Amino acid sequence: MPQTIIVNIKPPFAAITLNRPDARNAMSQQMVIELREAFDSLRDDRTIRAIVLNGSGGTFCAGGDLKEMQTAFTDPDNDDSGRTEQFDGLLNAVQNAPQAVIAKVEGAAMGGGFGLVCASDIAIASQTATFALPEVRLGIVPALISPYVIDRIGLTHARRLMLTGARFDGAAALNYGLVHEVCPPDALDERVNATLEEIRQASPDALAACKALIFRVNRADISQTASYRARLLDDLRRGASGQEGMMAFIQKRKPAWATPPAEGDE
Repeated sequence: MPQTIIVNIKPPFAAITLNRPDARNAMSQQMVIELREAFDSLRDDRTIRAIVLNGSGGTFCAGGDLKEMQTAFTDPDNDDSGRTEQFDGLLNAVQNAPQAVIAKVEGAAMGGGFGLVCASDIAIASQTATFALPEVRLGIVPALISPYVIDRIGLTHARRLMLTGARFDGAAALNYGLVHEVCPPDALDERVNATLEEIRQASPDALAACKALIFRVNRADISQTASYRARLLDDLRRGASGQEGMMAFIQKRKPAWATPPAEGDE
């Protein structure tokens, strides 16, 4: 049973809640491990189409647990390489999850929490959320999250935010491209649920294939992926997912995967 997160699975969706509210959901080593285990456990579950990542107590994530880190750094017998490998593995697991990962952001999203937002597919934030990359003000750098930050907001914005540690709100996060939507605090649940309903219309197999497609074509020359892209489309079109989707369109009905479960069947 996880001690620092709450996992709620209600197909076709799951919610993972960072649950250290007294520490503003700062990521301890145990939380990083439990988050990684949660994402790994859901990776091959095609009954889950989206994972909502959020924090308890009105805060997304204040970053890493600095007190725990300092204790580890001052212990001459402690090898901290495992900590960094675990967190890097977590970011990779979030970004490459076959499901759509939605970051529901309220309160603070700092440092490593900022990195989780960057690794998500869709980010929806409260207008009052606060974002920052404060590492340089702490005498360190955002080394592990840097590729995700630059990939998300671009080199120009990353240079300014990483070098100044400046704080900014939800509206600025939207302008930077860090989040996709900003809303009043009392509308956050509604906007996340609306996005989930959009994802409900998508085939589980197509979602997983699309996630893989996005990152494969983004990292390669167009000519190198031509046969992969053609084969992927053909396989899906001939498979059960494509056949059901196209028949549903022709018959003017919803595909089987888009129908919400009957009351009591969830």
